[in-house]
Amino acid sequence: MKYLDEYRDRRAAQRYAKLLAALTTKPWTVMEICGGQTHSIMRFGIDRLLPPGLQLVHGPGCPVCVTPLELIDRAIAISRRPETVFCSFGDMLRVPGSRSSLLEARAQGADIRVVYSPLDAVELARRLPARQVVFFAVGFETTAPMTAMAARRARDLGLKNFSLLTAHVLVPPAMAAILSAPANRVQGFLAAGHVCTVAGFSDYEPLARRYRVPIVVTGFEPLDILQGLCMLTRQLERGLCEVQNQYGRSARAAGNQAALAVLREVFEPCRRQWRGIGPIESSGLRLTPPYADLDAEKRFGVQEIAAQEPRECLAGEILQGLRKPHECPAFGTLCTPERPLGAPMVSSEGACAAYHRYRGAEANRK
Repeated sequence: MKYLDEYRDRRAAQRYAKLLAALTTKPWTVMEICGGQTHSIMRFGIDRLLPPGLQLVHGPGCPVCVTPLELIDRAIAISRRPETVFCSFGDMLRVPGSRSSLLEARAQGADIRVVYSPLDAVELARRLPARQVVFFAVGFETTAPMTAMAARRARDLGLKNFSLLTAHVLVPPAMAAILSAPANRVQGFLAAGHVCTVAGFSDYEPLARRYRVPIVVTGFEPLDILQGLCMLTRQLERGLCEVQNQYGRSARAAGNQAALAVLREVFEPCRRQWRGIGPIESSGLRLTPPYADLDAEKRFGVQEIAAQEPRECLAGEILQGLRKPHECPAFGTLCTPERPLGAPMVSSEGACAAYHRYRGAEANRK
C-alpha cells in the first residue's frame, strides 16, 4: 500500500543509514520519547542500521507504563463496587497492580468494560442511570482532549452518574525531569509526533535552551525515525540545540487550538506520580473546579490507597533511559507478557514488550 510503502522503502532507509554513518563522528546518546517509536525501531531493526557511536535509549512515552501502581489499585477498588460500571481502554486491563489486575477483577465478577472512546462511557451512563459509570482516563496530550470532550458532554447532559479516574500526564515536564536527573545521559530527543500534533511543540523550545539539547519532532514509520535521527545528529555534531519538526505532515508548533481550548476548560496541570520514576511537578492533569464533581477518586473515597513497586522490576530505570529491557535480571524469566512484573511488559507501547516480541530469545542471551 502506497501510504505505508512511502515511509518503509528499504533503499531509502539504507541511504539514511549511510548518511547517519557519515554524520556521526562522536558518541551520542539520544532518546525516543514515544513507545510507538520504540516498537517501530525494534520491529524494523532500525537500531541495527545505526553507526556504533549513536546509541538509542527508550523513554517514558507509554502512558500505560507510567500510570502509578497506586492508581491501578484504586481503579480495581472502584471496579469491585457493585454499583459501578468501570470503563477502560483495553490495554489497561492486564497492567498489574500490587496484588491483581483489572482483568482479574473482571474474571471475579466486576463489571469492567472495554470502550474505544470516552464518549462510549458517557453513553453508557446515559443508558444506565441507576449505575455509576467510571472512565479510566489514561494517556498523554494526544488523548486528553477526548476525555475533556466526554466531561463536557456529561455535564451538558446533566449526568450525575458519570465520573473520571484521571491519569493523564504531560510530556515536557517528564523530559525536564530526565534531563535534571544526576544520572542523565540523554543528549538529544526524538519527540512524539502525535503528541505534538495536538499540543504543538512551542513548549519544547525552553527545554532545548535550558538544557542545551536538540529536539526533533518525529513520526513513527522507519523513514520518519531515520530522518529524525539524521536531523538530530546533525545538530549534535554542530553543537546546536534547536527544536526541529520532521513530522511536518501532521505537527505544527501551535498544535490543535480547538483541542487545547477544551483541554484547558476541563483540566489544569498538577503534580503527578509516574510509575517507577516518582512525582514530577506540573506533569499531570486534574479536573478544574467547574468539573471537580466528576473526580472518581473523591467520589468513591479511594485517595488514600497506596502501593509499593516490586523491587525486582527495573521499569523506572528503563523508562528513564538508564537501562535497556534485556539488562533487567527478571526480563523473560520472572517477567513475561503472560506474567508481567511491570507495565512495560504488557503495554502495546512498552519497551519491554517490544524487546520480548521482536528480540525475545536474542535479548535473553545478552
